Amino acid sequence: GAATMATVPEVEIDADGTFKYILVRLQRPGGEERQDIVRGTKAAEFHNHIFEKVNPEMEKLGFECKCLGGGKIEHNSKDKKIRVFGLSTGYGKADHSVTVEILKKVYTDYEITWSDDKK
Repeated sequence: GAATMATVPEVEIDADGTFKYILVRLQRPGGEERQDIVRGTKAAEFHNHIFEKVNPEMEKLGFECKCLGGGKIEHNSKDKKIRVFGLSTGYGKADHSVTVEILKKVYTDYEITWSDDKK
């Protein structure tokens, strides 16, 4: 059967470093159910590289993807800190406050902040 949204990890980001991220909205075609997920990795030189990887994976599960914007994440696992900032040239700036709320669900014992700083 089709995957449920609950089976999709809300956050997949690199364990350390500073890297690009995107905020993606998943939706069932014609359905009401939706979920926003955060994806980020150092492997991506551009924001669309992340989307090009996520989109086919989600389509296989029967979800439509829409990129809500992007930015950067600075992940310091040693100090348990995450900083969300910056923007995506192609997709525009994600709502970092939304991103932070999603990250908090996963990184419950972290200090997570955001700003509109470029770096």
